[in-house]
Parts: sequence; structure tokens; C-alpha cells
Amino acid sequence: FVMRPLVKLWIPQCLRILRSPCRLFHRCNRLLASSLISYYDSINQCEKELPEYFNFASDVLDKWAQLEKDGKRPANPAFWWIKDEGEEVKWSFEELGFLSSKAANILSEACGLQKGDKVLAVLPRVPEWWLLNIACMRTGIIFIPGTSQLTAKDILYRLQASKAKCIITSDALAPAVESVVPDCQSLKSKLIVSKNSRDGWLNFKELLAVTSANHKCVKTRSQDPMLIYFTSGSTGSPKMVVQSHSSYGIGFTVSGRYWMNLTPSDIMWNTSDTGWVKSAWGSVFAPWINGSCVFIHHMPQFKPEIVANTLSRYPITTFCTAPTAYRMLVQHGLSRYKFMSLKHCVSGGEPLNPEVIKQWKTQTGLNIHEGYGQTETVTICANVKGMKIKPGSLGKALPPYDVQIVDDDGAVLPAGEEGDIAVRIQPRRPFCLFSQYLDNPEKTAATVRGNFYITGDRGIMDEEGYVWFVGRSDDIINSSGYRIGPFEVESALIEHPAVSESAVVSSPDPIRGEVVKAFVVLAPAFVSHDPEQLTRDLQQHVKNVTAPYKYPRKIEFVQALPKTVAGKIQRKILKNKEWGR
Repeated sequence: FVMRPLVKLWIPQCLRILRSPCRLFHRCNRLLASSLISYYDSINQCEKELPEYFNFASDVLDKWAQLEKDGKRPANPAFWWIKDEGEEVKWSFEELGFLSSKAANILSEACGLQKGDKVLAVLPRVPEWWLLNIACMRTGIIFIPGTSQLTAKDILYRLQASKAKCIITSDALAPAVESVVPDCQSLKSKLIVSKNSRDGWLNFKELLAVTSANHKCVKTRSQDPMLIYFTSGSTGSPKMVVQSHSSYGIGFTVSGRYWMNLTPSDIMWNTSDTGWVKSAWGSVFAPWINGSCVFIHHMPQFKPEIVANTLSRYPITTFCTAPTAYRMLVQHGLSRYKFMSLKHCVSGGEPLNPEVIKQWKTQTGLNIHEGYGQTETVTICANVKGMKIKPGSLGKALPPYDVQIVDDDGAVLPAGEEGDIAVRIQPRRPFCLFSQYLDNPEKTAATVRGNFYITGDRGIMDEEGYVWFVGRSDDIINSSGYRIGPFEVESALIEHPAVSESAVVSSPDPIRGEVVKAFVVLAPAFVSHDPEQLTRDLQQHVKNVTAPYKYPRKIEFVQALPKTVAGKIQRKILKNKEWGR
């Protein structure tokens, strides 16, 4: 593929190219495109049966390529990637098909892989990640994404646990991989995505230039494994979550269509790292099953000014980022920017504080539509377009899920009572639920209680069916018999002008057993203030805005909070520190 230099003159012209076809996208063409979307939507709505065979590459991407060829899809690219240095890649669905078929042949021939083999891909947001993801679908190889922030020890654990036969990575992580290879008996090949050759590695770019694009997609059953994600629990090593070809391949139709509000004319930018499951949600399956363009800005770090500039300069219609990033953006201030094309914003990964939603709306005029799901599921609940938004709520259940709040025995609780957020799996298990935790039948069985899959999150459902997040089951604070969810305390704190960010955990207390402790990152204007006075002010503030027993009895001011690569606050690290673990 060709990297084209980005010139300033190019942008206005490009906006014209991208905006005009949407108007020319006639109704008959829309019907042809929408019949593809409607078919998969009807499976999610339980109106049609799940097909026995399904493959996202041949049944979705190649179908869009054909519609595109026949002039029945807007002239948007299917994939649009930019980098700060001015590099740019734009591919149509046809080009995606051509290049991913070449990549499929590389995996089958040079790497010697077969259907059912596993590949660990640890790459940053480079275009090759998308090609290799699709190549694995075409060959029936199981794709295991990992974040570029993995250490040698993390890579060793993942290679040994998964028995992956191939690892794909970049220059940055090649030495870490080489240091653990002797301990990985299953590993047969190493593929590097780099401009330079490296001893002992196959070079993807070199092979792509010379490999044939003539490839026949394998037949995969709907329930065959397609993806494995490593997910951390509160105890033990990360578990391997297996998702099938249909669970993610078909299961995101509803999320894309109704929560992300995507159509073939849309351009979706989701900022997630490729190692996080949100990348599969918002940068692969939801946009592409709806025929939308996946937009990627390859940024090493999240910088609010760069993100705001990108939203201003490019015709992005739909934006998805983590709550932490939305907080950073509103603190940066967006009133001086004009997001000409942006019309829909979504968030997921952790709860979004109502104060941030309010500030975003004030500064951009747009709502943030929050969604909720897990690596083990597709979107469980969401605030879909056109629905009344209750700030702080996760929204309502999305098909095909029947979501309930259940007690410790798996009985459904009435509205307003706190319990476990659960998905009904009897008499029929939703197809878009994970297959299993690989090689861990005990943990797989532990997710079931009576007729329900238990998410491990605590919540409340109101009279209208909106779900409200209270906290992870293992994050709940029990102080003198009062159960306190960290999210409510954090949401109260963020409303105070002194608070830039906060994380709330339990802290040991000789009298109450445990108490609420807040770790607070101060806004720049308050850094020099008297900490004792600030502590009293914040405690009083929380008492004023939420039930007084929830106020943080301990407050510690910190420079930064520990976070995952996806921007989620790692409360577990803070909690372990408190309890001396």
C-alpha cells in the first residue's frame, strides 16, 4: 500500500470529496446497502435464526466491496489512517479485501499456519493491524490482540497460556519477544511489521509486496472461535475470553446502528489502543458491519489539543473515547474549536461522571451517549440515539440481551434495589456472549447464577428500565454496614472546581472496618492551596451533593492516578496499597 504525504491544500478538497457523495447516495442504493445491515440486525432482534456458517471477511467486508464496486455505497473510504508526521493511508473495501487476502496468504504460507491455530498480535495503531485481523478471519486463524505496553513477562504468559504458534509485533517489542522465545515451545514463527529486516523474523512489509492476493476465504461456523482477549480479574492471572465468529461479527450490528448511530455515510473515530477490546467494538465490527469508514489517528499518547484539532480538520461524524479522555478534553476547553462534521459521541469502558457530560454538552452542543459492556459480551446497555438521556445512567438493555438486576440467589430484584447486573441465558443463551474462558472451566461456570450470566458489576434498575452503575463487585466499600459504590463519590468530587480527577477505594479503619478514601488530582489553580482546608472543603462538598455517609473520611492528593493503557483508572492498585498487599 502507498503512504501518501499529507499536504495542507489536500484537506478542503478532501472534505468536498467526502461530503458530496452522501447526497448522491440515492434511495435505491440505500435500500441495497441497508438490506445487508437489516439482515444482521434481525438476527440480533431474534427475528431470524443465526446462520450455521458465518465469516465477517467474506459475508460482510466482501459484500460491502461488491456494493462499493456497483456504486451502491457512498465514496467514503472504508479505512482512513493518519499520523502526525503527515503519513496517510486510505483504503476502500475493495483494497481492504485485496491487501488482507495477501496477508492471509502470508499467514498460511510463510508462517505455516492453519485454521484453528492462534496468533498473538502486539502492535500499535498501524494499518497492518487491521489487515492481519481480517487475514485471520479469512484463514480461520484465532487472533489474540495485545497492547504495545506489554512487558516480556506479559508476552511470555500470553504465549504459554494460549499456545500461540505465531507472534506478530513491531521493532519496539522484538527484543522482549526474543528474550522469552526459548520458553515458548508452541511458537513456530515470528512476523515483524517494520521497514527493516531482523534476523530470525519474517518481514510482513517485504512479504506483502511479493505475495499473491489470490485467496479463498475458509468456511467458518458461526460458533467457531475467532478472537481471544486476555482480561484481568480481581484475582489470579488474566483469563482468556473466547469470542466466536458470530458473537462479535454479528453481535455489534445493533450497537453500531443504534448506539453509535452509524450508516454507510459515516466516518467513525474510536481512540482505543489496538490491544483493548474497545478497538474490536468501535474500530472493526460495529462500523464495518454498518458500512461506515473506520478513522484512525496514530498517536503514541492521548493529547487533548491533538484530538481537538483532528476533530476540527477531518470530516469525522462519530467519535468514541474513554471517560478519562472526555474529562481531559473538557478541561482543555473546546469552545475555540469548530467540529463541523461531528454529530454523535459515545463513551464506554468505565462510567462517565454526569458533570463531564454536562460540560461536553455546554462546550460542543452534543450529548455523550454512554454504553456498557464487557470483553465477555457485546454492548449490554446503552443510551441510544433519540432516547431520553439520564446523565450518569448506562441506558437501557440492547437486543438480544434481557438485562436484570439479581440477588445472591439469582432472583430478579424489583426496581430501585441494588444487586448484580445480569444477562438472562435461559431458556436461550444469547449468541453474542463469550464461548468460554479457555482452559478454565471453573471460572466459566462461576459466571452463571441460576438463569443468568453475572457480569460482576453492581447496579440498580429504575422504573423505566434504565440501569445505574454502582461499582465492580470487588470495588464496593462496606463501611459500618453501609455499602458505598466508588462511582457516586467520584462523580460528586468531580463537580468541585478543585478536582481534576479522582479515584475512590476502601481503606482500613479500626472502628468501621473500612472507610471511603479518595485519591485526588487537583486542578492547576488549586495546587498551591492549603491541603487541610481543601480536604475539609471537599468532604463538605460530597456531604452536600450525595448521602452524607458516603463522604471520603480520608483524602490524599496525588500527581496522577494509575491507569491502564485504555485509560481506565486502576483502583485495584490504590486499594492494594491501602491494605498493604
